[in-house]
Amino acid sequence: MGEDVMKNWKDNIYFVLVEPKESGNIGASARAIKNMGFKNLCLVNPPSVITDEAKWFACNALDVLESAKIFNSLIDAIKDKSIIVGTSRRKGRRRGLFLNVEEGSEWLYDIALSHKVAILFGREDKGLYNEEVEVCGFLITIPTSKEQPSLNLAQSVLIVAYELSKVEYKKSTEDRTQKSRYEKISLIDYEQLAVIYGRISETLKLLEYIPKGDRNLEKKIMQNLKHFIGRSGITDWELKMLHGICSQIEKKCK
Repeated sequence: MGEDVMKNWKDNIYFVLVEPKESGNIGASARAIKNMGFKNLCLVNPPSVITDEAKWFACNALDVLESAKIFNSLIDAIKDKSIIVGTSRRKGRRRGLFLNVEEGSEWLYDIALSHKVAILFGREDKGLYNEEVEVCGFLITIPTSKEQPSLNLAQSVLIVAYELSKVEYKKSTEDRTQKSRYEKISLIDYEQLAVIYGRISETLKLLEYIPKGDRNLEKKIMQNLKHFIGRSGITDWELKMLHGICSQIEKKCK
């Protein structure tokens, strides 16, 4: 566990808005997460000028709005987080595992007790792009009407924050003598994961498991690999083991 992981699990949750376009949505999102006791708001490529509308919608959450961290790229925003999840209503075979917001929140609560978690929210008009979904261990979806399935960005943030808070209340009534399995281990961050993903890809090419030049198969295999590793993360020992396996394969193939 990193030194900057907080004792209060809510301080380990980061709400990441990817390229939000409307200042009002940014402010309303700040208010939403503060309503539920959270404080970490991250903005990836927000508008160059965030207007006063953000302050109006933030209301009494100006502290959250003004302390929001701004990043030029998604990777910069998530590189020190152990688990990355996305939010989306668009399903597909290449988009990995979907969990409804209630089930996904229970999973994230257990992880956030001892590790940093990033929850990604996509653009108001286009959501998360496929390459952004690829970095997610799983996706959270909010059940809505088929007649009007699309939620406003700030509404989505509020619902996810509420469901997470609801888990805390539920857990407080249960026996907490049994610790979450995530409290007993230390997971590596996404920056380290990205390195091993690249090395595994090159190793699979050496073994000709991925035929030379078959970009489609390579992408499919690596997508699946990222999804199943990203759902639960890996420890430092497991990372060293994977690097060791790759090293031995590289030696044998030379």
